[in-house]
Amino acid sequence: MTVRTRDKVWAFHKSFSLKGVDRLLPAGNYRVTTDEELIESLSFPVYRRVATMILVPGQGHWRSSVEMFTIDPAELQAAHEKDAAGAGTAHHPTA
Repeated sequence: MTVRTRDKVWAFHKSFSLKGVDRLLPAGNYRVTTDEELIESLSFPVYRRVATMILVPGQGHWRSSVEMFTIDPAELQAAHEKDAAGAGTAHHPTA
């Protein structure tokens, strides 16, 4: 099984929340990692998403650490669109 990992940075201009993350996330840039596996039975390369994770700063005594949460990519997209609508401009993730 071949797995690839893709990273993007998503910019948020105001705080937001996601299911599976136990707190409100502040505005800022967030690294999002997506793992995809190759579907090998086809004659051309096709990848299927198997997991999407967001890296967020730790809190309290763990502020210098980073936590990783598994998230729903559709919910991330919806939160990002809501953020962009509130900011008045569209902001796209960067590779």
